[in-house]
Order: sequence, then C-alpha cells, then structure tokens
Amino acid sequence: MVWRGCSEPREAETRREVQSENQDLPYPAARQDRMEHNFLDRYSDLDSIIHKLDPRTKLITTLFFVLAVVMTPATEWRAFVSYFAFISLLLLLSKLPLLYVAKRALVIIPFVLLIGIFNLFRSGETMVSIHVWHWQVSVTHEGLLVFRTVFIKASLSIMSLILLSSTTKFPVLLKGLQQLRMPKVMTLTLSFAYRYIFVLVDEAMRMRRARDSRNFGGKRLWQLKTIGNMVGTLFLRTYERGERVYAAMASRGYDGRIIEANPLSFSYRDAYFSVATALVLVSIGLVSLLR
Repeated sequence: MVWRGCSEPREAETRREVQSENQDLPYPAARQDRMEHNFLDRYSDLDSIIHKLDPRTKLITTLFFVLAVVMTPATEWRAFVSYFAFISLLLLLSKLPLLYVAKRALVIIPFVLLIGIFNLFRSGETMVSIHVWHWQVSVTHEGLLVFRTVFIKASLSIMSLILLSSTTKFPVLLKGLQQLRMPKVMTLTLSFAYRYIFVLVDEAMRMRRARDSRNFGGKRLWQLKTIGNMVGTLFLRTYERGERVYAAMASRGYDGRIIEANPLSFSYRDAYFSVATALVLVSIGLVSLLR
C-alpha cells in the first residue's frame, strides 16, 4: 500500500517495492488480484507545464472553463469548436496518452447518453416517427438540438476534468481544495476514502482468492449466500480497521487538523496560465456575443 502523504523520494521507493513484490508473487492469478494503487492518477508524475501548475490554479481555471461551456448558447457551434481546440491543446501540453484520455471519457459518456437520450422525444416539430408496439414515438428537431447540446457540453466538461485529475496527485488536489476553503469535513472524508479504498479492495480480493481456492461452486442460491457472508465479513473488518486507525491517530495527537509538510506556492507560471486561460475564454465569449 502506498502512503500518499509521504515525500516524493519515499513514495517512489515505496512504489518500486510494491511493484517488485507483485513480480515476486508465485502465481499469475495472485499478481492479477493485486490492486493498482495509482489507477486514479497514474500519469500525475509526468513532467509537463500542466503538471507543474499549482493545484489551485488548475481547480479555478477548470471551474471557469466548465462554467463558460455550460453558459454558451446551444446554437454557438463555433464556440464549442474553439473550446474543443483549447482543451485539446492543453491535453497535448500535458503529454497525457490520448488513448488513456479516450478510455477515461468512454467510462462516463454512456451515463451522459442515458440522461440526454430522453430529450429526443420532447415536444416540437417531428423529424422521425417510429411505431413501437402500442406507442408512437417521435423524435423532434428541438429534442435533437437539446440532446446534441447536452452531449457536447458534457464531453467538453469531462475532458477538462480528466485533464485536472490526471495531472494532479489526488492528495495535492485535496490540499488545493482545502486552501480554497472547501469544508474540512469534505476534504478529510475524501482523503481517508482515497487512503483506505485500496486497503479495502485488497482485503476483498484476498477473500475472493480464498473463496476460489476452496472450489467455490454449487447452486446459485448457495453462491449468493456465500457472497452475502463475504460482504458482511468485509463490513465488520472495515469497521474494526477504522476503529484501530482512529485509535492510532488519536494516540499520536490527531485533533482534526492535517499538518502540511509541503506548502503550496503560487508562481509566475500560474499567473501566466491563469491570464492566458481567462483571455481565451473571454475572447470566445465576446466573439459569440458580437456575432
């Protein structure tokens, strides 16, 4: 398990130890059952101008980018093309693999389609009419416009969020949120969830491996009963581990505050990036208004 709060050299050393430990496991199945601890911010260690920005800069510029996209009228397709060109340029500067970005986006896009597809059938001028069993379903021009707008705006927002989350280590991102006065209870909850979700997943994988090693089979009802017992056991182990962790933290003087070992710093690079982003967003907005 990698402790994200440690220093960079120590973190890299721990990561190498975990990788070496995985390679030394005797069975391929056991190696596959190990949780990848860096699946959320796998490429946050790359060396690019976007990675070097302060997390507060990236948070604020991402927020304004999403707001600008959401507030753009549906008919301003030139503005959406400009937003796409801008976020694509930032993705290229970040050196993130485009296939990785596409895979992350494809995880979320189906939910967007599920939400937007019902807008196709709103009232308006009929474009296509389909007879489905006892119902007559009509796709309207107004519905198609709303569906297209929802899809474009959601896709641009998702791309900006992937850029933010993939170029910033999660603990650093939480530190930036805390510096921006996000409620402490939310940052602490996210921090502990990120810290221990890998431990719980590893625990669940060990239980599954133990189940499979005992020739798990039988009827479906018996399998469901076994899985239910595993879920209950995992809950009890999670509760007990939480109690032990809190007792250990309290014994070391934890009073609800997290001591920052590496304070954040706002540099000239952040100022230039913020000004450039603001100019781009304002320019796109002005061009849309003056047309």
